[in-house]
Amino acid sequence: MREFLKRPVPKEKAGQDSGQVADRVSAILTDIRDRGDAAVRTYSEQFDTWSPETFRLSPEQIEKIVADVPQQVIEDITFVQEQVRTFARHQREALRDIEVETLPGVHLGHRHLPVSAAGAYVPGGRYPLTASAHMTIVTAKVAGVPRVVACTPPIRGEVPAATVAAMHLAGADEIHLLGGVQAVAAMAVGTETIDRVDLIAGPGNAYVAEAKRQLFGEVGIDLFAGPTEILVVADEAADPFVVAVDLLSQAEHGPDSPAVLVTTSAELGRAVIEHIERLLPGMPTKDFAEPAWRDHGEVVVVDALEEAFAVADGYASEHVEVLTENPRQALEKMRDYGALFLGEGTCVSYGDKVIGTNHVLPTRGAARYTGGLWVGKYLKTVTYQEVTNASSSAYLGEVCGRAARVELFEGHARSGDVRAAKYGNAELPWAQGEPTGTQR
Repeated sequence: MREFLKRPVPKEKAGQDSGQVADRVSAILTDIRDRGDAAVRTYSEQFDTWSPETFRLSPEQIEKIVADVPQQVIEDITFVQEQVRTFARHQREALRDIEVETLPGVHLGHRHLPVSAAGAYVPGGRYPLTASAHMTIVTAKVAGVPRVVACTPPIRGEVPAATVAAMHLAGADEIHLLGGVQAVAAMAVGTETIDRVDLIAGPGNAYVAEAKRQLFGEVGIDLFAGPTEILVVADEAADPFVVAVDLLSQAEHGPDSPAVLVTTSAELGRAVIEHIERLLPGMPTKDFAEPAWRDHGEVVVVDALEEAFAVADGYASEHVEVLTENPRQALEKMRDYGALFLGEGTCVSYGDKVIGTNHVLPTRGAARYTGGLWVGKYLKTVTYQEVTNASSSAYLGEVCGRAARVELFEGHARSGDVRAAKYGNAELPWAQGEPTGTQR
């Protein structure tokens, strides 16, 4: 049984704004395909009031910008990037190239090869997400991507020094002060001054997300992104003040960010609502957090923890905090989430900023079928095959011929037939006297 102490505001006219965004993005992409750098410059001037001689920062410019960043910021960036790098290295080491012999002389294998070039989009605007540089660039470099192009917009006409420092320290091969749809398009389709990439990763606003959606297929992307989400599973042992603070920590991402509590304790649920109502007026980011909680906040009370885990799986939330007496139960009970944060000692903000797991995660229910950005996203798992045993090739040829003809693929069948004849004793009635060669 479920009781809602707080429900979200019903959605009205859903999709109206998204259609306008899609149309605008489509027009920009078409223009950039047609006019290249000239169009990129037009939109950079229009949206960011930014039109330098070149968008790419030179090594000398990067060196000067990094030198002006406070030392403590540099040390913190370095620390966080090492956490991300360490975890990504362990992930990469878990991916092995394999080769197996399935029949005598039949060798099958796979290799994990990095894409040749990746684009990293690091948002700017009101809240520059410096941490996104760690998540996209460091992870790509650990995967072995030889060329990583990083883009971030100027902030009100100024260079975002900390973000540039993060990009540089992460190992970006090119850094461009360029944002929005124009940055994503330039990386995806290429211009006179920016060579195209194979995959683009990183979060962004609705326009950036829509640009990635429309370009997917022409270029790889990490995820179809939506508003940041948090869901907390809590029992009576949880601290309601901590729950309230953590819900608001993600609500500040934007006015459409869902913040959900699923709890076995109605008393805890009511206490969390009271704390949020007291905390919101004093939040510097209440212009985002307040409408997010008002319109998208939920508090759901259930009878038992088993039901709480099932309800949480139904949301398939991007971030799931488990603030219960035994949080590791969630590892066995849950399966649909972007990332789990187990126990009061951790929180979603750690994942966003410092702990080392990747913060680019599935939203809008996509956790039902995919995980988030990780080192494997930059790798292509490719296969190879080799047959060195004549008898095995002959046998496979016979089976291939029969299997292909079931599907009416005569050409495929004949490729099998010639090997069955060349390496075995099969006849080729369709060859009409053509030589079949000799067994080698």
